[in-house]
Amino acid sequence: MSTDHLVSIIASDVDASRLEHRLRSTLAGEVRFDTSSRALYATDASNYRQIPIGVVLPKSDDDVRATLAACREFGAPVLARGGGTSLAGQCCNVAVVLDFSKYMNQILEINREGKYTRVQPGVVLDQLRNAATKVGLTFGPDPATHSRCTLGGMIGNNSCGMHSVMAGKTGDNVHELRVLTYDGLELTVGPTSREQLDQILAANDRRAEIYRSMQAIGDQYADLIRAKYPKIPRRVSGYNLDDLLPENNFHIARALVGSESTLVTVLEAKLRLIHNPEHRALVVLGYENIFAAADDVPELLHFNPIALEAIDGKLITAIRRKHLRHLNLDLLPEGSGFLIIEFGADSASEAAQQASALLAHVGSRAKARLYQHAAEQKTVWEIRESSLGATAFVPGEPQLWEGWEDAAVPPARMGEYLRRFQSLLDKFHYTGTLYGHFGQGCLHTRINFDLETESGVATYRAFVEEAADLVVSFGGSLSGEHGDGQSRAELLPKMYGPELIEAFRKFKQIWDPQWKMNPGKVVLPNRLDDNLRLGPHYHPWEPSTHFTFAADGGSFARASLRCVGVGECRRHENKVMCPSYRVTGEEQHSTRGRAHLLFEMMQGEIIRDGWQSEEVKESLDLCLSCKGCKSDCPVNVDVATYKAEFLSHYYEHRLRPRQAYAFGFIHDWARLASLAPGLVNLATQTPGLSSIAKLIAGIPQQRSIPAFAPKTFQQLVRDHQSRNLDAPKVLLWPDTFNNHFYPDTAVAALEVLESTGFQVIVPQADMCCGRPLYDHGFLAQAKLQLVKTMTTLAAEIDAGIPIVFLEPSCASVFRDELVNFFPDGPRAQRLKDQTYLLSDFLEKYAHKLPLPTLHRKVFAHAHCHHKAIVGVESEHKLFDRLGVDYELPNNGCCGMAGAFGFEAGEKYDVSIAVGEHELLPKVRSASRDTIIVAEGFSCREQIAQQTDRQALHPAELLHMAYHQGPEGEIGDPPESRIVEARQRAVRTSMLKSAAVLAGTLLGAYLLWRNLRD
Repeated sequence: MSTDHLVSIIASDVDASRLEHRLRSTLAGEVRFDTSSRALYATDASNYRQIPIGVVLPKSDDDVRATLAACREFGAPVLARGGGTSLAGQCCNVAVVLDFSKYMNQILEINREGKYTRVQPGVVLDQLRNAATKVGLTFGPDPATHSRCTLGGMIGNNSCGMHSVMAGKTGDNVHELRVLTYDGLELTVGPTSREQLDQILAANDRRAEIYRSMQAIGDQYADLIRAKYPKIPRRVSGYNLDDLLPENNFHIARALVGSESTLVTVLEAKLRLIHNPEHRALVVLGYENIFAAADDVPELLHFNPIALEAIDGKLITAIRRKHLRHLNLDLLPEGSGFLIIEFGADSASEAAQQASALLAHVGSRAKARLYQHAAEQKTVWEIRESSLGATAFVPGEPQLWEGWEDAAVPPARMGEYLRRFQSLLDKFHYTGTLYGHFGQGCLHTRINFDLETESGVATYRAFVEEAADLVVSFGGSLSGEHGDGQSRAELLPKMYGPELIEAFRKFKQIWDPQWKMNPGKVVLPNRLDDNLRLGPHYHPWEPSTHFTFAADGGSFARASLRCVGVGECRRHENKVMCPSYRVTGEEQHSTRGRAHLLFEMMQGEIIRDGWQSEEVKESLDLCLSCKGCKSDCPVNVDVATYKAEFLSHYYEHRLRPRQAYAFGFIHDWARLASLAPGLVNLATQTPGLSSIAKLIAGIPQQRSIPAFAPKTFQQLVRDHQSRNLDAPKVLLWPDTFNNHFYPDTAVAALEVLESTGFQVIVPQADMCCGRPLYDHGFLAQAKLQLVKTMTTLAAEIDAGIPIVFLEPSCASVFRDELVNFFPDGPRAQRLKDQTYLLSDFLEKYAHKLPLPTLHRKVFAHAHCHHKAIVGVESEHKLFDRLGVDYELPNNGCCGMAGAFGFEAGEKYDVSIAVGEHELLPKVRSASRDTIIVAEGFSCREQIAQQTDRQALHPAELLHMAYHQGPEGEIGDPPESRIVEARQRAVRTSMLKSAAVLAGTLLGAYLLWRNLRD
């Protein structure tokens, strides 16, 4: 079949409307042919982009059968997709995309005795590993995307990972597959004995035809396969025809692994599980450069590690420049090239002995660190796993792209290959990071290709062709992990020669005679420089914006291009990102999905409405603006900022929902309420009246409206005289929520700051950071608030006085949005640098001051903005200094997210679900004498309204330590005295207001009676 013929098949007219109707009438699962879904699935983590016909989320095998039957009827190509993290373009095509991750994600069996598991294709790898670990087993291959890649995708790709030294490739761990062909044949395949083969062939049916043809390929090409297939541990390129050989048990399942959905659709897999060594010892060796590190690999493999990885100094530089604070680089030894070597055993002493033997052998030729604690080991592995994302969009560096990122050579020749490869980079004036699975000879790299001009793309092609020749000269594989897809399939003749390429074509023809399974990949492929996501014709829309997007060259289009598709936002545990995806399981609600929709909006091809796009609006609507992606995303995609920018334009010529006005201008409403807080509380706290108030403001009836305090914090301290007139000054910011709702919290903070020796200034001017305005897209008003603040506090800012914030979402405005509005403003930069949360301030300015001891248990929840913008290291240090027995987990978002959880409808439901994911169950399970701590107002409200506990601010915890002694509050629960005093003040204020109101009404009535008489 010619390439032109294949292209005509791909481009053939498919009646998408009738196909969609047929699918909807026959499937129990979801059928999505809408613009948004097609845009979401147009790309993966590669350089390629192809808009699919539609997307199907099957719920069962029957749905898959029905999908393929309908596609056959209408002549539509099919693509089975995993987690969408492929780097070679195999997950995008003009086809009907099958996404198994939402529904067909069940572990069907884990057999401890037989050491195997049966899974559906949508099972996420970590889901299986967590389950298998409970019986002392694990699935060996573990790519860096283990928290979100699916087993189906791993089978399609023949994935490997960091422990492939121990476990091999995915194909090495496959026992059986139950598959469905495009023409509707369902069969279970695995190793095939001579007797089984004879029995199958005797049936003389479609199955027999397939097996007979495969046998013929094995017989005809056996000698060539043995001669041409590289004898290396990481041969991933091409079809696994070597598994058709008798010495490999005519293993049809393994022959299908790595076929990238070009042959069959996997319905179920039986996979090998291996013993999971309970104890680990990790060694990192630091070398002068990555080449010296690679030279040591062959020797170190003799010590039988279960993992042997490498990273170079460029990765370390990238992590530092991107301020990826959770990656503690101080753990690494000195060096500019590093080997990460892990040993596993059933006892800690045995693992340590193995590591010690290696260290003794290495001696002084490398700097070394040994890690035996799980937390440190986890951090080191996170540094390695960050490699792909951390090296993209590095400030001050040219953008690096995949495109030649996973070639493999014999491990014994790794050092030599690296030097030759670096020379090739130099020849083309390219730069790139060098890291990877050196224990198996696999090199990963990202390179500064120019993929936007004709000359740049031509140079890219020339480079990869020479790089392919270099790999072949070393007896290597063009792909050692990521597969061929579109990036490397065109180059396969260099590796295998024309005869084996013809064998690949025949193999494809056996399984997919209609050539409808993921066409254009592996066999008769698209050119490697076609279907580029960018390319010479990439000319996105460049609208004017409120934010400057200085880090992206002032371009919102460039900001929307940041996402590299690795899907870190699709993980289901640890970190903040992405709370909405964890609840809905929808790609459009992941950081990646939102970024891809914005990218398509800027392209204008499939999403054509620009700022008025309903598809983008719907996707952003459930973003909690937690800013988790700002720090957790390896390329710092900042959806909260993108959402604010989008909403500001979307609503330029239309009214916003009433909640936007109710919550966006909460500062103004709070100022008005402070004139008569008791009267306002009568309306918001009295049954019946409160229901009306909620209805007017768009608040769900299940929520309680927080009560306004009788006096604001500013009113309480208006005449306050600081105790430390000669001490260093600090300004305590009177944020809207602590000022108007919890002034006692702010008073506690003031007293703590004075107790630590500072002169505290509390401004009496009306000020607001404007945070609620951002969340609803009121950016013009938010910018005016910042200008007002910089004018009002000009003297304090210019004097360098630190400003302490109690509310993290307020502090994040001045740490983040402020300089996005005014990147070149010297006062804005000073204000950013002088902005502190309480714990950060105490750590910087009072770190030598002894704090009082508090002998209590504490469960603390860190605000998302605190984690995202400055990190929570200072909170840990504060609790350590207090001596409390504390838990401060990285437990994601509380779900309230400012006003998000106060909005009726789906947002309320998502808010509760997010809270129930981690935080709320942990609060409920805490002992009654444990002090619950949360610094965010919305976090404390979520806890108060969904549990029988109330959280204290860290300032209140410190105040307790200073004033109640080492045992703190004795109440049950310990916050009861503070909460009761707050509630008592509100009740008293309401009663007084009710009395005044009653008296006023009575007086008015009597006056009316007198006038009438």
